[in-house]
Amino acid sequence: MKHIARKRFGQHFLSDPAIIDGIVRAIAPRAGEPMVEIGPGLAALTQPLVERLGQLTVIELDRDLAARLREHPHLRVVESDVLKVDFSALAGELGTARLRIVGNLPYNISSPILFHLLEHVQHVQDQHFMLQKEVVDRMVAAPATSDYGRLSVMLQWRYEMEDVLFVPPESFDPPPRVDSAVVRMVPRAAPAALDAALLSQLVQAAFSQRRKLLRHSLGKWLEAKGFKGDFDLQRRAEEVPVEEFVALAQAVAMEAK
Repeated sequence: MKHIARKRFGQHFLSDPAIIDGIVRAIAPRAGEPMVEIGPGLAALTQPLVERLGQLTVIELDRDLAARLREHPHLRVVESDVLKVDFSALAGELGTARLRIVGNLPYNISSPILFHLLEHVQHVQDQHFMLQKEVVDRMVAAPATSDYGRLSVMLQWRYEMEDVLFVPPESFDPPPRVDSAVVRMVPRAAPAALDAALLSQLVQAAFSQRRKLLRHSLGKWLEAKGFKGDFDLQRRAEEVPVEEFVALAQAVAMEAK
């Protein structure tokens, strides 16, 4: 029986063979690698992946789709909301230090998923995700551009990222109303050590009034923290490189000790 896409799950099923092939080539799966696919849906990407890997773990929230997927002998199905999955524990269950994670993420909750995975980044080898192109543009954005913002800073602190493939709406059934793209995310080998929650608060304050100079937003946040250090607040948030936000977070944490 044909599965009807469910709006509440943000379901758009990939159906273009050329795009599927392009994604698989970008991922470059090898036999035996510990890989997890988020939102396998109708298994368009799942099938070519498991053929190359031999075994694949999939996370699927839709009960009907999960039941279909369980019929495949080489799939391990985790029927769950991805935001409730402990990826660190999952890596342990699969007997590996680091997972390869892939998926066509539901566009309505893509940012929460990315931030959830950030909490488990030490157990990630790499990530390849299909996302709304607008989100990928923000993820890989450079400073001094309109796309550069909180998402750019929080992810670039921890990952090297690359936009690897453009995906038009007609590649899906049903077609979404937006363009899509595939992003590659590789955790940095030696990221700056800091409190992620503190960096998040700092960056959120900085971009809360992105059209104004930082003294109107971040300046007040730093003042409330009692920070006495030196930081140029006579510029807009989008002008500040990731490394400077990270260094400031470290300085704030040090001064608070």
